[in-house]
Amino acid sequence: MSGADDPTPNKPDPGSTHRDTRGKNADRPGMPGPAPEERPHPEGRRNSQGIRIDPAVEAEHEPRRATISALVEDEPGVLSRVSGLVSRRQFNIESLTVGPTTVEGHSRITMVVEESDPGIDQIEKQLAKLKPVISVGELHDDAVSAELVLLKVRGEEPDKVHAITEMYGGQTLDAGPRTITVQLTGDEQKIDDAIDAFEQFGIIEIARTGQTALSRGDTQTVPGEEPGTSGEPTSHATDVGETTQQPYHDP
Repeated sequence: MSGADDPTPNKPDPGSTHRDTRGKNADRPGMPGPAPEERPHPEGRRNSQGIRIDPAVEAEHEPRRATISALVEDEPGVLSRVSGLVSRRQFNIESLTVGPTTVEGHSRITMVVEESDPGIDQIEKQLAKLKPVISVGELHDDAVSAELVLLKVRGEEPDKVHAITEMYGGQTLDAGPRTITVQLTGDEQKIDDAIDAFEQFGIIEIARTGQTALSRGDTQTVPGEEPGTSGEPTSHATDVGETTQQPYHDP
C-alpha cells in the first residue's frame, strides 16, 4: 500500500533528532507557535511622539540647546505651520524669530530649542518635510547670534539709568518723568547681564525678540539663500543631509 493510502499518520522516528517546537501550545490545536509569555517582546518604550526608544540609549542623550535655521517660502500661515509642527510633538522651543532674506519671496526662521540629540534630529527631519521649507539645518556652536530687548524701567534715577544703558551699548528710546525705555542688542549672555543690572531701578515691562543667527565666516547658514542664487529655481530639501553647511561660491 502506498503512503497516500496509509491511514496511519506520520510520526517522527524515535531515533531522529526532530523536536516539537510548538512549546506550551503543542496540545492546543489551531494555536501554532509559542505561548504569548514565551514570545519575544520588543524592548524599550515609546516617547510622547510615539517613537519607540531604548531607555538605555535615551539616558545617554542629555538635553542641549541648539539653534536651527530654516529657509522657507513666503506663504500665508507658514510660521504657524512650522511652530505648530514642533509644538504638537511637545518639543521645547525657547525662542523663534522670522524675517526676510536677500532672496525675494524667502524668509528665514531661526529657532532655539532645548532637546536631546535624537529630538533635535527629529525636528530637522520633520521641518524638512513641510512644503514651504526649502532647507533647514542646525547652526554650529560658533555661529554669530544676537537678539534685541526693549526695557521700560522706573524713571526716578535717570542719570543712573543712562549710565547703565551706555555701559551695555544701549540706546534710550523714550524718557519721561515716570518711566524710561531703552533698547539693547547683543548675545544672550550680554542681554541677561543687562537685565540684571536694570532690575535695581524696577523693570515695568520687557519685550525680548529671541535669538537670530548666521553662520560665521563664508559658510552658508543653510543652502539656497545667497544672493547669487536668487534667479535660480528653488529646490526643496528632501533629505536633512542636504542641509550641511557649505561655503559660498562666486557666481
